[in-house]
Parts: sequence; C-alpha cells; structure tokens
Amino acid sequence: MPGRIIVVEYDPEWPRFYEEEKGLILDAVGEHVKSIEHFGSTSVPGLAAKPIIDIIAGLDSQKTADRCLPALAAIGYDDVTPEPTDDDWYYCLGKGPHSPGVHLHLVKHGSGFWMRHIMFRDYLRAHQETAREYYALKKRLAEKYADMREVYTESKTEFVNRVLEKAMKEVVSPHGL
Repeated sequence: MPGRIIVVEYDPEWPRFYEEEKGLILDAVGEHVKSIEHFGSTSVPGLAAKPIIDIIAGLDSQKTADRCLPALAAIGYDDVTPEPTDDDWYYCLGKGPHSPGVHLHLVKHGSGFWMRHIMFRDYLRAHQETAREYYALKKRLAEKYADMREVYTESKTEFVNRVLEKAMKEVVSPHGL
C-alpha cells in the first residue's frame, strides 16, 4: 500500500470512522469474526498518525480469511496483500483512496500478532508520555523517510519492542508485586 508517509495531528473523528467501518465489516463477515479492534496510532487519543484507520479482525484460520475476501471486496476492500511471512497474519486489505484510509488486518485471533498490537495500543493509551515520545519519533522518521515506507516502519521497531517489554512487565506484575 504505497504512498508518501504523512503524519497528521490527531483527529477526534477517527474513532467514529472506525465504528462506521466496523459496522460494515461485521455486516459483511461478522459470522467469521471472533473479535474486532481499532489499533494503531489512530486508536490512541491525542496521538498524531498517518491518516489510516487500522482495524484488526481476529479469525480462526487462514481458510476463514480466504472465505471473507469476496464479501470484503464487495464493501470496497480491493487492495489485498497476503502476508505469507507470518503464520498469524493472513492479509492486509486496503480500502480507498479516501481520507482517512482504512487498513483491515485479518489475523489469527489471540495470536502473538494480535496480542502485541493490542498490548502496544493499550500501553500508549495508558501512558501519555510514551505516546508523546512515539509521536516525536514518528514525525522525525516521516520527515527522514517520507518515500521509504519499509524503512520508516523498520525504524520504529526498537521503540515498539521497548514499549512491549514494559507492557509485558505491567501485565505480569501490574502493581509491582
């Protein structure tokens, strides 16, 4: 899903866009979806982001993900990228072009992929200082790598991994016990 990387200020309409899109997705393939969540930077109040609503839909298998594709195409998900390098991440589907755009990630429900993304989102929601650090990093990287999406994404990995380590410690010992 190519294009220039642009990070914009938080838009309080993003949660509403997510809810609308969630309704469309559930109407189309809800019987297959075990859980659906808004994740990524647009799901963190106050956090600047690329204007793309990231949605993660948990399914039971690759076969189920394959069965969902025609119904999702019928509601506008016409940019389908298989994700063969991760057994838990089946597809990233794009809908657009419009702003905000939407990326629907079909994944194995409850998998490591699912848990990492939800845990990262929840940590940023609970720790505004960390969210501000992430914002500053993303702005710097977007300026430096505006036309290099893969490098931009890879350059955030160390930060994301540090946040996930902190999040895991809070889950294991939420009160420092």
